[in-house]
Formats: sequence, structure tokens, C-alpha cells
Amino acid sequence: MTIPATAGLKHVKAKVCLVGDVAVGKTSLIKRFVQDHFDDRYIATVGTKVTKKSVDVMWKSAPATLDMMVWDIMGEKGFRALLRDAYFEGSHGVIAVCDLTRKDTFYDLNNWVQMIRKQVGNVPIVFLGNKVDLRERLVVTEDELTRMGAIHNAPHFLASAKSGQGVNEAFQALASSIGQHGEA
Repeated sequence: MTIPATAGLKHVKAKVCLVGDVAVGKTSLIKRFVQDHFDDRYIATVGTKVTKKSVDVMWKSAPATLDMMVWDIMGEKGFRALLRDAYFEGSHGVIAVCDLTRKDTFYDLNNWVQMIRKQVGNVPIVFLGNKVDLRERLVVTEDELTRMGAIHNAPHFLASAKSGQGVNEAFQALASSIGQHGEA
């Protein structure tokens, strides 16, 4: 959806968190979305990092610009409880990421969703299966991701931070859901 920019356009901010196990590609997805760039060198995220990108949405049925403040967090299990409160506080939406080549990261999405719901309630969630470009190594099917989305009443996307496939669509879907909630 493209909405023409006008001087009277409503401008809102929303905190968006990416969650998922270590090395599922959260940082790479953010770089692809914000900078349209991919770097295949793995550098573990330490703590959190916040990046901003503005997108056009419908906000309470009117065109608006949404500044997505995208928070990246380390995926290490030991740090989840430590950072959870501060990380999720004030979140307006979440992208839950799994690595389509590692089944355990898919199974762990339920734990991430439970943690999110407990901390911030029923905010919009988008499920994203990353690394779809590694076709010969895929072990998580689209049907499994579809079922996960249906269970949590959330859309799902197959994506590749490397090629860019599905990345903008997933972030835009979350932005649209946040706009429909209209509570940022």
C-alpha cells in the first residue's frame, strides 16, 4: 500500500521487537529491512540495538506515517529472563523469527510467544521463517508455519534476509496490524 505523503499526515511511533533463538537471522533481517543490505558474516548481538524505519500505514482508517523503532535482542536463552522486562516493555508489535533449517528454533517460537503475551499482552505478532533461500537444507515446512500462525491468529511469511524475499512484506504486515490497533 502506498500512501502519498502530505503535510497533514499523522505521524506515530511504535516499538517493534524481533524475537527468536540465537543465529536465526534477526539482525540480518533488520539490516535488510532498514538498509536493504545483507552481510553473511555472523556477529552475535550483545544486549539490544534499536534501529528506525518509517513506513506508510492506515491509522484508524486514515493515512499515516509509522516510525518503527525496531529492537534487536540477543537470542541466548540465559539472557531472556534478564532482558525480558526492559526489552518488551511498551512493545506495540513483535516479529517472531525461526530458522527454516533448524527445527528447534521453530518449536521454540511458542516459548517466545508465551513470554511476549505474559509481558505485554495481546500485541500484533508476525511469524517469519528465515533462510528460505537455503532450499536444500529446509526442515520447517510452510504448512508448519501456517499452523503456528493460525494457532496464534497471526500472519506468517517465508523470508530470506540474504535475497530480501518476504522481508519487507513481513514488516509491512506488522506495521499494518499495529495501525489497525491504533495504540502506539
